[in-house]
Amino acid sequence: MIKPITKSIELGDGRTITLETGKLAKQADGSVMLKMGNTMLLATVCAAKDAKPDVDFMPLQVEYKEKFAAYGRFPGGFQRREGRASDYEILVCRLVDRALRPLFPDDYHAEVFVNVILFSADGEDMPDALAGLAASAAIAVSDIPFNGPISEVRVARIDGQFVINPTFQQLEKADMDIMVGATIDNIMMVEGEMKEVSEAEMLEAIKFAHEAIKVQCQAQLELMEAVGKTVKREYCHEVNDEELRKDVWDKCYDKAYAVATSCNTNKHERGDNFAAIVEEYKAGMSEEDLEAKGNLVSRYYHDVEKEAMRRSILDEGKRLDGRSTTEIRPIWSEVDYLPGTHGSAIFTRGETQSLTTVTLGTKLDEKIIDDVLNNGKERFLLHYNFPPFSTGEARPQRGVGRREIGHGNLAHRALKPMIPENYPYVIRVVSDILESNGSSSMATVCAGTLALMDAGVKIKKPVTGIAMGLISEKKGTNYAVLSDILGDEDHLGDMDFKVCGTRDGITATQMDIKVDGLSYEILEKALNQAKAGRMHIMDRILETLPEPRPDLKENAPRIEVLIIGKDFIGAVIGPGGKIIQGIQEETGATITIEEIDGYGRVEISATNKTSIDAAMAKIKGIVAVPEIGEVYEAKVRSIMPYGAFCEILPGKDGLLHISELSWERVEDMEKSGLKEGDKIEVKLIDIDPKTGKLKLSRKALLPRPPRPEKPVTKEDGNN
Repeated sequence: MIKPITKSIELGDGRTITLETGKLAKQADGSVMLKMGNTMLLATVCAAKDAKPDVDFMPLQVEYKEKFAAYGRFPGGFQRREGRASDYEILVCRLVDRALRPLFPDDYHAEVFVNVILFSADGEDMPDALAGLAASAAIAVSDIPFNGPISEVRVARIDGQFVINPTFQQLEKADMDIMVGATIDNIMMVEGEMKEVSEAEMLEAIKFAHEAIKVQCQAQLELMEAVGKTVKREYCHEVNDEELRKDVWDKCYDKAYAVATSCNTNKHERGDNFAAIVEEYKAGMSEEDLEAKGNLVSRYYHDVEKEAMRRSILDEGKRLDGRSTTEIRPIWSEVDYLPGTHGSAIFTRGETQSLTTVTLGTKLDEKIIDDVLNNGKERFLLHYNFPPFSTGEARPQRGVGRREIGHGNLAHRALKPMIPENYPYVIRVVSDILESNGSSSMATVCAGTLALMDAGVKIKKPVTGIAMGLISEKKGTNYAVLSDILGDEDHLGDMDFKVCGTRDGITATQMDIKVDGLSYEILEKALNQAKAGRMHIMDRILETLPEPRPDLKENAPRIEVLIIGKDFIGAVIGPGGKIIQGIQEETGATITIEEIDGYGRVEISATNKTSIDAAMAKIKGIVAVPEIGEVYEAKVRSIMPYGAFCEILPGKDGLLHISELSWERVEDMEKSGLKEGDKIEVKLIDIDPKTGKLKLSRKALLPRPPRPEKPVTKEDGNN
C-alpha cells in the first residue's frame, strides 16, 4: 500500500480540502487528487521535454471532464458514453487556462497538457470552484517551470455575507456569484454575474476571495517542498541573437513609434504600416540570413511594436487611433433591420459590429441541460458567432470554438437577470460579429439589449458593456487605464477587463490580467472608469430605442398561459394524447402542459389570436365542471335506439334519451332527424350521484305545446 503525501486546507466553515499526491497517475509529470467531502478531482499535468521548432508561444491545453459515474448516472445518447465536452466543461477549462497561462515563463514553449477529471461528486459542493486549485497543485508537484502557484475560489454573497465556495443550495440564494483566480500576491482572473451590485461591492468581494486564495497557495508551496519539487527542470527553448535584436530595435523602433503616434483610425491600414517596417528590414537581409533568422526578426519586431504602442500611451497619452484614455469610439445603432425576425439590431462601435437577432419560442424550444451535476431546462439562450471575415481573414469557419462559447456565456450572464420572471416565451438571442476590432462580446450585450426591446420583450432595464485595458510599467506607478480597447490594445496590453451592467449596477464581469502587480487602486480606477463608459454607451443606444416596443411583431408567436387543477391534466391530455392532439389539429395552436407546484401549467401558442381563443375555449371546457341546469352546445357523437350520446364539454358526454328529444312522442331515433356530428343545444337536467352519468334534455329548452282542449259533449251542452 503506497502512502501518499497529503496537505489539508481548512475553509473555516467545517469543510476541509485535502491535496493528495504520490498515489495515483504517477507516470504523469505531476498529479494530485483533490478531495472535499465526497467530491474528488484528479488533476494531472504532462509537458514535452522540448519545444517544437519555430514555436514562440505557450502551447498550453487545459481539459476538464466530468464522469457521469461520479454522481451515479449513465450518460445520455445512444452510446451511453461520455462524448465531446459540454459548454459547461469548456467554460471551466477557460477559467483554469486563463489563470495558469500568464504564469509560465515567457521563454518556455514546450507543449503542456493539464487534465482535470471529476471522479466523485455528491451534488452539494461545486467542483468548478476546485478545478483551478487541483490543476495548480499538479503543476506544483511537477518539475515544470511555473511562476505560481495559483488558486481559484468562488465567492458568493448570501444574505449580505460573503461565502467562499458555496454549495449548490447556498448559491441559489446569492445575489453575487464570481470566480476569482490569483497568486499569493496578485489577482489574475475574475469572472461572474451579479444582481446590479456596485463597483465598491464587487471590489470588496475580490479582496475577500484573495484572502482565501493566499491560504490555498501557501498549502501548495508546502506540498511542493514535501515532495521535493522546489527545483524545476532546465530548458532552452529560445536561441537568441542579441546583436540582431539590437539591430532590429535600432532600425525599426522610431518608425514603429511614428506609426503608433500617427492616430490612424483604420485598423487594416495601420496594420499594413506596421508590417511594412519589418518587411523593409527583411528586404535588406540576404536570402541565407533571412532563411536562418527570419523568425527571430519577426519575434524581435513584435517586441518593438509592442513597446512603441505602450510608450506612445504612457509618454504622450496617444492611443493608436488618437483617442484619449477615457474616450469611447463613435457609436451608431439601428433596430428592426431584419423584417423576418422577431427582433433585430445592429450595434457598431468603431470597427466592431454586431448584427443580433431575437427569436421567441414556446416551451418546445427550451434547451435541455444534461450535465453530470446540472439537469434542467434553459429558457433564455444566447449564441455568439465570430466568423473569420469579421477580421478580414481568408480561412474557413469550422464550427463553434471555445472563445465563442466563453464570449457568449458572458453576454448571456449580463442580459439574463433583466428578463422578466415567468416570461412565457423561450428567447434565443444570436449575435453575429460582422466586424471586429476589440470587445465584440460587449457589442453583443449592447446589440442584444436593443434586439430584445425591438422584439417587444419587456426587459427590466437596458444593459450595456465595455472592455477596459491597461498599459503599465513593471513595478512602477506609471500606468494608463484604457476605455473601450482596440484589438491591438488587448493583444499588446496588460489587462482585458469587461464590465456589463444597468444604470444601477453591474450584472456580469470578466477580467484577465497579463502582468504581475495589479493593485487594488488600479482595479478601482478601472471599475469607475468603466461605469462612466457604460453610461455614455447607454445614452447612445437609448437614442435609437428608448424602451421596449409595446407589442410583439406580427410574425411572432402569441402565447397564453392557463393554470388548471392537477386533476385535470390527464383529462386535457387524453388517452395516448388523443385529446390534446385533437385540439391542436382542429385549432392550429401548439399546446404544452406540465405539472408545476401541484398545478397544471398549460401553454397555448399560435401566430394568430383566433387559434389561441379556440384552443383556450376547448381547454376551459375540459376543465369546467358540468352544472345541473346549465345549457350547453352539444355535439352528437352517436345515435342509439334509445337516444343520442352528446358531448357537452370536451371529453364529457351525456345521454339525450329519446324521451327528452321533444314534447311530442318520438317512436324511432332514425326518424328523429338527428345525425352524428349535429350540434344542438341541450340542458343538463341530472347527474347520477353513483356513476356520474349526465342526463340531458332537449325538450326542456323547447316551448311546451298547449294541452289540447277537452271536446264539448252533448251532455255538457244540455247542462
